[in-house]
Amino acid sequence: MPAPRSKPLLAWEPLPFLVLVGLLLLTGWIRPDGPPAAFWLLVVLVLAALAWLVVSLVRASRRANPDQWGDLATLEGLDVVDAPHRDREVRAVVPVEDANRHQAAIELARLYGGTEQHAVLVPRANRWLSRRYRIGVQLVGGDRPRHAGFLATAAAERWVELLDGLRQRGTFVRVPAIIVGDSRPHKVDLDLSGLDALEG
Repeated sequence: MPAPRSKPLLAWEPLPFLVLVGLLLLTGWIRPDGPPAAFWLLVVLVLAALAWLVVSLVRASRRANPDQWGDLATLEGLDVVDAPHRDREVRAVVPVEDANRHQAAIELARLYGGTEQHAVLVPRANRWLSRRYRIGVQLVGGDRPRHAGFLATAAAERWVELLDGLRQRGTFVRVPAIIVGDSRPHKVDLDLSGLDALEG
């Protein structure tokens, strides 16, 4: 089964808020002195949307590793397989996208783990308000994982099926990473040459 490219609409975090706001806007047209059936139907729908919102907030507050956005809290309890560097004729270094949004986390990872460390690739990660799934990059040098951005789109298309299949079995892949730059803005490059060995 192919890996999903986006989060299901019913699992999208902002949807309960949008439904509740839409129903509350309807209260301007449906008045209590209007048709009783329409008024009570709206009351039931608003209460159901409110319950859905509360359930989604409780679900979001539960601690999961990785969380609903693909961020890792720790590597403990996770099955992590290494994809070390392999010599190849074709260069397999890929830049991390959105690294400019995560400069503080990258700087901390560099401080605690140095410029050469490892990164765990987390499929089905996404940014808040976005339904599109991406492959998250978590730098793991130092005391804990730190989100550095997302795997570049072209590389993600190449490896999404492999990485998502491994995640479905509870396994995540760790690859070599290099933090480039002595000061901001830092860039992060990943060495994906070892992923070929995992395809077999």
